[in-house]
Amino acid sequence: SGFIINQEGYVLTNEHVVRKADKIKVTLSDGREFTGEVIGSDVTSDMAIVKIQADHLPTVTLGDSDKLKVGEIVIAIGNPYGLQQTVTMGVVSAKGRSIPTGTGGRIYRNFIQTDTAINPGNSGGPLLNIKGEVVGINTAIIPYAQGIGFAIPINIAKRNIDDLINLGKVRRSWLGVYIQEVTPEIAEQFDLDEAKGVLVGDVIEGSPAEESGLKRGDIIAKVNDEEVNSPEELQDKIRNIEIGEKANVEVMRDGKEISFVVKIGEMPTLEEEGEYPKEKVFSVQTGLKVEAVTSGVAKELELPRVKGLVITEVIPGSSADDMGLQPGDVILEANRIEMSSVDEWEELINKLEPGDTLLLLIFRSERTYYVPIKVEKID
Repeated sequence: SGFIINQEGYVLTNEHVVRKADKIKVTLSDGREFTGEVIGSDVTSDMAIVKIQADHLPTVTLGDSDKLKVGEIVIAIGNPYGLQQTVTMGVVSAKGRSIPTGTGGRIYRNFIQTDTAINPGNSGGPLLNIKGEVVGINTAIIPYAQGIGFAIPINIAKRNIDDLINLGKVRRSWLGVYIQEVTPEIAEQFDLDEAKGVLVGDVIEGSPAEESGLKRGDIIAKVNDEEVNSPEELQDKIRNIEIGEKANVEVMRDGKEISFVVKIGEMPTLEEEGEYPKEKVFSVQTGLKVEAVTSGVAKELELPRVKGLVITEVIPGSSADDMGLQPGDVILEANRIEMSSVDEWEELINKLEPGDTLLLLIFRSERTYYVPIKVEKID
């Protein structure tokens, strides 16, 4: 499904609706058919613009999704299962939802949740308020669930429409770091008084962050003198800085406050992240079985260098399992000490007591990030 946003034949829909399409046919409500051409698309926001050769077309009115309230009545229009012009009604169940995309570990953020009936074929269609204004783009459902659908807030779409039409893509401000929340366990390992800031799990080579001197393990505390205490807050701050502008980024590094001036860049085109195959010592108290990374393992996992320990097995129900570690992950550091042999690993593990936190630096899918796990008692 889709909807006309401009009299000159610009149709807004989901990127996944038109992805890899060889031919696009657009049928209007009056029965007229046109050949469509994708002139702009964006995987991250799941949006696309399709152009048809027509003019003086009826258009929808774009509303203000920020004004939506939980419990407000909304209406979805689309073609579920090929049933054209189907209208369903429900309420806004929640706002600001984050849901996994199912590809590359990416997450859609800030979605509208609704109990309006949304089915396959609704994707790309409008979600309307009772004034008939578009407040969202119907996008996703949870398979086999009832009354749980999701829509992209129209205010997010409005920010991207001009870029999609004029550039064929969405330009985004870019710092160039992989980030994660500072949990109490991570704060303890980094000797922080409290769990504040945002942890840099990895710095992308050639990014503005790397060029300015930011490093893995830095705790970003402020951007332009404003505190950031979650990955979402940091992303919002960077998103609101124009490409090419300079930002002052304050970090905690080894107990010291350091400031960096970063020239914000443009985010590169998103590429699909590869998945590594799952694959000799068992450390029961960590829930992990590991072995040294050999040249053969490094080649199989496409590692940039022969370094670290590869996880070959994870005990179900262990802290490591709960934190999402899996076979094929590579441990580069443990408690901020580089790991290059099983002996080094066992020496460190044997010094830990049940209940202690073990902070691991993990390499997966061409990036690194920190994972805290609890050391467990051996029965």
